Amino acid sequence: MIALRLSLDDSTPANGPLRVLPDTHREGVLSDARIADLASGTRAVECVAAAGGVVAMRPLIVHASSKSVGGQPRRVLHVEYAARLELRPGVVLAVT
Repeated sequence: MIALRLSLDDSTPANGPLRVLPDTHREGVLSDARIADLASGTRAVECVAAAGGVVAMRPLIVHASSKSVGGQPRRVLHVEYAARLELRPGVVLAVT
């Protein structure tokens, strides 16, 4: 799977950019406790992009959006692609 985030507005450190914990997508599905452990010991990377820019990410990477400290918007179009609906036996993507 891959997610593409098309920035409709500039994404800057001031308007709550996406933050990721590098390489955490390699660990698979994580428990809340493991995510908390990773968050306390891994430095987050901010993913900023100018309007019209695209950020590509693996959806399983530990990620969050920062809180905006300014008045400017940070709108994105988020699209996820998968090669098939079944990620692993018994786990099917929701189709809406």
